Amino acid sequence: MNTEIMIVSGLPRSGTSLMMQMLDRGGIEVVTDGARTADIDNPKGYYEFEIVKSIQRDTSWLPGTRGKAFKMVSQLLYHLPAAERYRIIFMEREFDEMLASQDKMLARLGRPAAPRDDMRGAFTSHLEQLRAWLARQANMRVLPISYNQLLSEPRPHAERVREFLDVDADVDQMAAAVEPALYRNRGG
Repeated sequence: MNTEIMIVSGLPRSGTSLMMQMLDRGGIEVVTDGARTADIDNPKGYYEFEIVKSIQRDTSWLPGTRGKAFKMVSQLLYHLPAAERYRIIFMEREFDEMLASQDKMLARLGRPAAPRDDMRGAFTSHLEQLRAWLARQANMRVLPISYNQLLSEPRPHAERVREFLDVDADVDQMAAAVEPALYRNRGG
């Protein structure tokens, strides 16, 4: 497993930071620079690594992440070099919840939100294309995780993640990272 790169991905506000917290608490080394600090939208932190955003023009940092986990927004997965092997935990969340969370975050930042129907259509199209592309990548294994189910049953999902990554991780600590009180943008 130390030769593979572990990535937590998904759409914005899909639960990627929560999964990174779980991996970190479980004893898996995570790659983050701490540049984006915790705030009201992510009280436990964002777990971002800024250089990931430059993957289209700079991949020199990527070999240093072998055997570790980092977070990458789903739109950037297309730029991963084919020479590496990846295990991708892909976070999925009900669209209405995800969009409500995004709208609230943008409002706090004083930025306008795009119309929900437009965003839903764009995200749906992106996910359809991405899933088809990922299915054709022999160097990528993908484990989809439902954010909504993870919050109601953290331990079984933590176990699935540990098995998928094939690492010695503390499943109880991973599950303990899930705090239902932070689930503030519920569907329905």
